[in-house]
Amino acid sequence: MTNRSVGQAVVDTAMEMYETGLVVGTAGNVSGRRADGSIAMTPSSVPYPDITVDGLAVVDLAGEVVEGSASPTSEKAMHLRCYERFAEVGGVVHCHPAHASMFAVARRPIPACIEEVIVYIGGDIPVADYATTGSEELADEVVCHLGARSAVLMANHGLLCVGKSPEDALHTAAVVEHTARIAAGAEQLGGVVPLPEDIIENFTNIYAIIRGMWTPPGGETT
Repeated sequence: MTNRSVGQAVVDTAMEMYETGLVVGTAGNVSGRRADGSIAMTPSSVPYPDITVDGLAVVDLAGEVVEGSASPTSEKAMHLRCYERFAEVGGVVHCHPAHASMFAVARRPIPACIEEVIVYIGGDIPVADYATTGSEELADEVVCHLGARSAVLMANHGLLCVGKSPEDALHTAAVVEHTARIAAGAEQLGGVVPLPEDIIENFTNIYAIIRGMWTPPGGETT
């Protein structure tokens, strides 16, 4: 993918995230790794319908703006830590979906109660300890949970997802929210019944294979 096509993917993903109600107002943020290794991310405090490819903030892994004049999202550190730690990650999405955020506020993991959440996310969605929004502490805490998962809840905050592209990370967010709704409803009906252990193991192996095949723009399969 060209640098511009990655930027367009960031814009399109951000708009879909907004239109599907995973965020409200200017909350949330999206980023993508470009072929030259720089990161295109949504700008700070710009309404989603107004975000354009040329209006994205482009930064290097040290967080310095290398293209354009936009100010990057206040959650810049959290995005960059994902790219620094995981060479296979090509897209990051941070959003505040209602049901997943309920689990985050309750500080309860979302159980992997359906097969697709294991295939696409790797298992239960863990909860990262609370840290202030936009802080280096939050970035350090969140990334600790993403080695074997594509999603993590942030205590009293929301959801962060990684993927091979911005679109892939958004799909993961949609799976998390779908699962959170199912789990919350199941609790009202008497509780979540876990999948059989052998099924969990088999689908966890599938996730590991899929993640191993991720190739970021301009990168090699890891």
